[in-house]
Amino acid sequence: MTFLEEYKYPIIGGIVGAFLTLLIFTIGFWKTVLLLILIVIGALVGYYIQKSGIIGHLKNK
Repeated sequence: MTFLEEYKYPIIGGIVGAFLTLLIFTIGFWKTVLLLILIVIGALVGYYIQKSGIIGHLKNK
């Protein structure tokens, strides 16, 4: 087992933490919070659209 396979999730967590730190220092805390909220809402809407098949239904019409 290689180092990257063994410590995959801690490495990903560290990269995400560094990215969030960079965002907080460059655009500010509340703008970062708003950005994360909007990303989560967008992901949830995309997940709902995918699971409900709305786009596929509209394409078939």
